[in-house]
Amino acid sequence: MKRYGLIGEKLSHSFSKEIHEAIADYTYDLIPLSKEEFPKFMEQRDFTAINVTIPYKKNVIPYLDEIDDAAKQIGAVNTIVNRDGKLKGYNTDYTGFLYMVKKHHVDMEGKKVLVIGNGGASAAIRAAVAHEKAASMIVVDIIVGNGAISYEECLEKHLDAQIIINTSPVGMYPKTGNSPIDLSLFHRLESVMDVVYNPLTTKLALEAKERGLIAVNGLEMLVAQAKQAVEHFLNETINDEVIDQIYQNLYQERSNIILIGMPSAGKTTIGQCIAEKSHKELIDMDAYIVEKEGKSIPAIFEEGGEPLFRAKETQAAITLSKYNGKVIATGGGIIKHKINMDYLKQNGIVIFIDRSLEYLVGSDATRPLCSSKDAVAQMYEERIDLYRAYADYIVDNNSSLQSCVDAIIHILQ
Repeated sequence: MKRYGLIGEKLSHSFSKEIHEAIADYTYDLIPLSKEEFPKFMEQRDFTAINVTIPYKKNVIPYLDEIDDAAKQIGAVNTIVNRDGKLKGYNTDYTGFLYMVKKHHVDMEGKKVLVIGNGGASAAIRAAVAHEKAASMIVVDIIVGNGAISYEECLEKHLDAQIIINTSPVGMYPKTGNSPIDLSLFHRLESVMDVVYNPLTTKLALEAKERGLIAVNGLEMLVAQAKQAVEHFLNETINDEVIDQIYQNLYQERSNIILIGMPSAGKTTIGQCIAEKSHKELIDMDAYIVEKEGKSIPAIFEEGGEPLFRAKETQAAITLSKYNGKVIATGGGIIKHKINMDYLKQNGIVIFIDRSLEYLVGSDATRPLCSSKDAVAQMYEERIDLYRAYADYIVDNNSSLQSCVDAIIHILQ
C-alpha cells in the first residue's frame, strides 16, 4: 500500500494534510516521531514519499541514497521519495520561499538581508536570498557559530538591514505572543517575511504591517512547497494556479471572524447569523468569561471593578486568539488594551459593527458601564476612533440586520 505523509517532532497543528489532500488524490498522514523513534522509521523505509519538518531536515540526509543537487547545496532535505527501495531527497522550501518573494514583490537585489535562525529552513532561505542577489546576508541565531552571529552583535552592527526574514520557530503556536526581534530599531527596513504559518499572522508580521512595511507570513510558502513536493511524489507537473486557490481557501477556513463594536451594536446576534452561514462556531467572549469564571460580569465588577474584568478579558483574548475558524463576538471594551487586538488579529479578520449612537441601548443592568444614555455617549466618543483603527473592515448596522449580515458575507467571500 502506498504511504505518504509528514515526519517531525510536533505535528498536531500542521496544515500539511489538508494541503496535500487538496492537491492530490491520496491519503496524507501526520507522523510525529520522537528522536528515539526517528532512526528506526528511516531505516525501515516504510513509505512511498514523505515530507520532513523540524527538527529532522538535516538528520535525514545520512539515510538517503541520492540527493538532488539543489538540496545538496542547501544542506537540508524536506521531501523524500522512495523509488524501488532507494531514497532520494529534495528541498522544496527553496522554491516555496521564492514563490512568496515574487508574489509579494520583495526586491532583495543590492539590499542588506537579515536572516533569523540557522536551522534546516534557514538553509533553504539563505540559498534563495543568494539567488536574489542580496548585497549582504547576516544570519542571527541564539547559538553563535556556523555562520551565525549573536543578537547582540546584530543590534550593534546591522540596524541598517532592509529586509528581515524569520526562519526560527519564535512566534509559532502555541507561543504566539513572542517575536524574535524588535523592528522599531531598524531604520531602513522595507520588508519582513516570516516562514511561520501558525498563527496566520505572527506578532512579527503584525508589527511590520503596523509600520507600513511589506509583511508576509509563511502560509503561501507552505502551500507552494507542498505543490512542488506533490510533483516529486507523483512525478508529474501541476499548474501554479492551485497554490493561490488552496491558500485562499485555507486562509478563509482558518481565519477567525472578530466582531468589535459598542455594547448593543448587535455583535452576538450578527455573529450567530455569520456562524451559521460560514459553518463556523460562535464564541461570545463575555459569555466565555462568565462560564470560565463561574460568575456574572456584574459580580466580577463588584469583586474587583473594571481592572479585574479587563484582566479576565485579556486572558480570554490570548486563549481565543489561538483558535482557528471561529466567529468571536467581543465585548465592547476589547479595544481598550492594544494587547487584546494584537493577539486577536494574529488569526482573525476584524470587522467593526458600526451602529450609530442613537440606536444604542441607553442603559442595561447587565452591563456595568452602560448605566445611562450619557454614560453610553461618553463611551462612544472615547472608543469610536479605536474601533475604526483596529478594524480591517467596517460594516454599519443602522438599517436591517440582514443587510449587515449580507455585507459581512460579501467581505468574507
